[in-house]
Amino acid sequence: MTGTSLCRVPPDAAESHPEHESRLAQLRERLAESRAALRRDRAPAVPAVAHGGPSNFSRAQVPWALDLAAAWSWRFIVIVAAGLVVLKALAMFSVIVLPVVVALLISALTAPLVRLATDVGVPRAIAALGVVIGGIGVVVLLLTFVSAQVANGASDLADQVVAGLGEVEDWLKTGPLNASESQINAYIQSAQDAITERSKDGEILAQVSEVGSTIGHVVAGFFIVLFSTYFFLSDGDRIWAWLVRLAPRAARERVDSSGRVAWVSLTQFVRATVIVALVDALGIAIVAAILGVPFVLAIGVLVFLGAFVPMIGATIAGTVAILVALVDQGPITALLMLGGVILVQQIEGHILQPFLMGRWVSVHPLAVIVAIGCGVLVAGIAGALIAVPLAATVNAVVQHLASFTDVGDDDPEEELEEDFEELGADDREEHPDLRPEPDDHETPQETS
Repeated sequence: MTGTSLCRVPPDAAESHPEHESRLAQLRERLAESRAALRRDRAPAVPAVAHGGPSNFSRAQVPWALDLAAAWSWRFIVIVAAGLVVLKALAMFSVIVLPVVVALLISALTAPLVRLATDVGVPRAIAALGVVIGGIGVVVLLLTFVSAQVANGASDLADQVVAGLGEVEDWLKTGPLNASESQINAYIQSAQDAITERSKDGEILAQVSEVGSTIGHVVAGFFIVLFSTYFFLSDGDRIWAWLVRLAPRAARERVDSSGRVAWVSLTQFVRATVIVALVDALGIAIVAAILGVPFVLAIGVLVFLGAFVPMIGATIAGTVAILVALVDQGPITALLMLGGVILVQQIEGHILQPFLMGRWVSVHPLAVIVAIGCGVLVAGIAGALIAVPLAATVNAVVQHLASFTDVGDDDPEEELEEDFEELGADDREEHPDLRPEPDDHETPQETS
């Protein structure tokens, strides 16, 4: 470049002429400026930054109460949806779930027998097997006696039913209805036609297939109950330890203690229910025996099984005894049998239930009724059987977990300050009505 050539002057000339040195300095400055300008022209352009408006994801400007209600609402919807999914899954596998629950109840009842045998020195597996076999023997023995009694008195009861139907026909003719022979025959013919109509279009075949499927489910459920009961009694501790290990480490201690509390509550409930069922069965059977009603043992077994549905089971089973008394001995004996059933139920409701259920299980009668209703709506008779023990165990677990929380020890203003720190300063400004009120001795300047 020409600029560089002009800058080259002899050293002796630069020293003899100071003005040349100043010119050289000026030329160097211009040359540096020209190079800097050239670099600026070649530098890439920096893109401009676009500045947008406020974010659309800011908190909604709604009242605090509405915001809190909405938060509770969607969480409640999620919990209900999850519960419905769980119930739907349990309903899909009800053939397995119900026998396992029944086995759990039987295990809660017979676990003390296994513990007693192990204390004596019997291996746990052998003790559990002995309890299961013994339980099967007791059930078979009861069914044998009941079947023999029913078989012996079935013919006599059939004759009584025929005679009772004849009395009903005579009452229809001579009673307040004054029905004629043709009207009675028309009623009987309409009933026969209804039965014939239902037998068409394969309905009988469908019903037979449904009965066969039900019998298959009952047989499968029976074996599931047997095997589940045995393993619950023999390996219950290891099964529970495996379930506890599925929980997070921080929650295992509470999960383990809650499960043990639930098991104790379930055991107490089953024991109380068995005692109540035995009292109901013995009371109604004694009344039936005093009145001379047939099938006393069968009525007692039926009442005993029905009493496992709290509040209503024994009453419904007792109506069978009333009907048998009506057919066998007439309305007077049926009324006396009804009085006996009511007396037994009053003893249960006012003495046994408050003393046993209230002391061992601590479930309010209203909660029992609501639980039975919910169980019937969800799973029918089987739901009614397991609803009350489920409510008892849930109540025990909730009270156990609530015992870890100290009520009334926290300062509400400090708790409110911590909530505001978690929410942030913006929420404090949005909800000034939630700020702690100043003390009486504070001035407005101090509070501000």
